[in-house]
Amino acid sequence: MGQIEDKAWELMTDAYDLHVHSAPSAFPRALDSLELVYEANQAGMAGVMLKSHYESTAIRAELINRHSNCKTKAYGGIALNWPVGGLNVYAVENALKVGGKIIWMPTRDSANSLRYGNMDGDFFCRKGISILDESGQLKGVVFEILDTVKKYGRALATGHLSPEESILLCRTGRSRGVRMILTHPEFPRTKIPAQIQEELANQGVLIEKNWLNVIQGAISIEEMAETIRRVGCSRTFIATDRGQRGAPHPAPEFHRFICALLEQGLTDVQIRDMAFSVPKSIVD
Repeated sequence: MGQIEDKAWELMTDAYDLHVHSAPSAFPRALDSLELVYEANQAGMAGVMLKSHYESTAIRAELINRHSNCKTKAYGGIALNWPVGGLNVYAVENALKVGGKIIWMPTRDSANSLRYGNMDGDFFCRKGISILDESGQLKGVVFEILDTVKKYGRALATGHLSPEESILLCRTGRSRGVRMILTHPEFPRTKIPAQIQEELANQGVLIEKNWLNVIQGAISIEEMAETIRRVGCSRTFIATDRGQRGAPHPAPEFHRFICALLEQGLTDVQIRDMAFSVPKSIVD
């Protein structure tokens, strides 16, 4: 195990974790955004994505990068939940204008997520957000969001949309030349079969794989490794989805994820694709 741990630390050099939660936040977090960057910097990482469900993190990331004196860079984006107006193209434009890298479709406030009930920490009642109209077609504003994301050359992620919504959005986005991310398809609320993940990857969609889904028992590490091999490491990136209060911190969790993948027989080259090359292409 010692050799694997050492190798994993080596593979974390210049790596990116593009799904991390930190304070300030309406939800309890283990560490603040600056502490997150400091810990990632100690591990030699190149960047971390500050994901917040209820506000843009693009300006926060810029402020951190101006003053942290770290090699590790913070990146920001916005999730289209109710506090930013839901499917609000103006919020998208603003977040991208100030340097946002990823736009997430609704997460906690999506109609799909709310069908499963509130998530831990939810604090207001609301109607769920769908990207589909009453006839089951994409709403007009969704095309405006797609076009805005494309204009800035950034990526649109599926958030906590239903599998049906996510598949349609990804296919439509790719047909319009938009960079698309399928968000944690092993999360129970957004679960999508490996075959469909592979089909979407063949169309140019990048597939996110989250350590939290393994930790929570939504998928075994053996199944995760098998799905990664099927989808292809050059179309996949790994992330932790960590930062919750009371949970291990993201940087050591990223290390644990790499250790687990090495134990499953993934090669250094495959892991570098998922930890470095693919996520770097998203934030560059």
